[in-house]
Amino acid sequence: MKYSYDLHIHSCLSPCGSDESLPSNIVGMAALKGLDIIAVCDHNSCGNSETVRRLGEAYGVLTIPGMELTTAEEVHVLCLFPDIAHAEEFSTYVHSKLLPIENNEAAFGKQQFVDEDDNIIKTEPLLLINATDIAFDSVHDLVKNHRGIMIPAHIDKSSTSILSNMGFIPPDSKFNCAEIRHTGFIDKLKTENNYLERCNLITDSDAHYLEDISEPINFLELSEKSVECVLETINNNAAKIYIT
Repeated sequence: MKYSYDLHIHSCLSPCGSDESLPSNIVGMAALKGLDIIAVCDHNSCGNSETVRRLGEAYGVLTIPGMELTTAEEVHVLCLFPDIAHAEEFSTYVHSKLLPIENNEAAFGKQQFVDEDDNIIKTEPLLLINATDIAFDSVHDLVKNHRGIMIPAHIDKSSTSILSNMGFIPPDSKFNCAEIRHTGFIDKLKTENNYLERCNLITDSDAHYLEDISEPINFLELSEKSVECVLETINNNAAKIYIT
């Protein structure tokens, strides 16, 4: 069965995200638009994942714990996990690898942990949009150790992507799925980067504002609507993925 997805949405925990991107608003907007599956992937943190999970259960939207990790090379990588426990363990590890630079809310924006009733629990003092001390070539195994999968983010973007920052895809890479922004250049991307021939490609909104969350136009073919099935599917070369 086909299920619509958007696996790259930012909440108010990301300093570049809108303060209106509360977990309740994100899940509510996803439900209103008719999305079946979402992942909130804030910069270098899974801090709002549990709140998103609880709201997803209430709204009937499947939510996947996630993060947009920034590597030492300033490459953005989506990291998706099967459950909150593994996501939070990885989040704690990543936090220990952040540069010790405090956030300046006036310059960068607020970084807010929020509960289901839109109460601000706390704010993150360290700036989350900085690079971490985690090399790109170590991400796959680190994430796998927490039962997750890695997806290089917006690889066709002119900044903070594997192609823009590293110039190529290392041939010894281990990822099986990559995210693209513009679906009209898939053939060109594959021609110029042979590694992508073995990968699934997905596209997401990378929404920092509620109105930018994707419409239900991209789909995964799943045997069941579960987090485990989503991760297995997008990490499987035989997957059926429909992107517009």
